Amino acid sequence: MTSHDPQLVHRVREILNDHKGMEGPLLPILHAVQHAFGFVPQEAIPVIAAELQMTRAEVHGVVSFYHDYRDHPPAAHTVRLCRAEACQALGAERVAAHAKAKLGVDWHGQAHGVALEPVFCLGLCACGPAAQVDGKLVARLDEDKVDAILGGMI
Repeated sequence: MTSHDPQLVHRVREILNDHKGMEGPLLPILHAVQHAFGFVPQEAIPVIAAELQMTRAEVHGVVSFYHDYRDHPPAAHTVRLCRAEACQALGAERVAAHAKAKLGVDWHGQAHGVALEPVFCLGLCACGPAAQVDGKLVARLDEDKVDAILGGMI
């Protein structure tokens, strides 16, 4: 650790203590850390690695492998657009291109407090293109709906 926030380290140690004795605790620990901070801070990785007798590279590898973990603070809003085949057949590519252009970002980018993320199947296959906007499902997306959604955020 090059620099550290004592409160952050203390909270990470509390989370580690809560998971003591658990078999295979890394994923639950990372979920708890992300829940506490909104993301998995770089400063937390060496603390977790030392406690679990892992290398920092191993912990970082898990954080970077799973799409649900963030290594940076989250945007105020998250828009997840479905990329599965059924939504693709119903125009998801056109909707995604419009959202990217409106925000000026590509997948996994953030602008104006909005993160744009791909997701593979939201279970709304008959009602595509579909999205999840701040946890709420939205069906039958088109460019006008995207404009209305993003207009309320930016």
